[in-house]
Amino acid sequence: MGQAQQTENSEEIDVKVLQDMYRKFVLECPSGVLYLHEFKRFFGVDPTGEASEYAENMFRAFDKNGDNTIDFLEFVAALNLVFRGDLEHKLRWSFKVYDKDSNGYIDRDELRSIIDSIYQVKRGSKTNTEDSKLTVDEVVNRILAAVDSDGDGTITMDEFIKGAQEDPWVLSMLKLDMNPAQWVMEHRRKSAHF
Repeated sequence: MGQAQQTENSEEIDVKVLQDMYRKFVLECPSGVLYLHEFKRFFGVDPTGEASEYAENMFRAFDKNGDNTIDFLEFVAALNLVFRGDLEHKLRWSFKVYDKDSNGYIDRDELRSIIDSIYQVKRGSKTNTEDSKLTVDEVVNRILAAVDSDGDGTITMDEFIKGAQEDPWVLSMLKLDMNPAQWVMEHRRKSAHF
């Protein structure tokens, strides 16, 4: 019974967040589409700052039709997934964020690039954990060892999902991408002047 009430409350929060985002979307993008530079401005991301590459990958994952813009339907669909999706759906979305060239697998360079971005953002937020003492290459090697089940040096979506679901350390290392809802909420609070 308490679980049903919790679900209702989180859905109310989701609706409020979506309404606020829609108001801001309309104000910022009267043309009805969002370009990358507007997307970064929308979430308060410095175009050259540490979260810039993460925002670019997120933008690409939101842009379902690949036209280099995000219309409001793509925006709402992505936010709905971010706020309400189950772990597997969030992992699928995260895989698309990591797979920069959209070739269906994550190679060492893509993994290194995103882990480096996560480290930069975590350093910026002063999150100091035991894992942050590992180098980017050590993290990449450890993730590949844990997730790349066929040993080919790349990670398929199935390997990514299975590895993250089975290994809590892998999931925690990918936490920034696993919780884009928190990222959206933090940036929404920072720029709640609409």
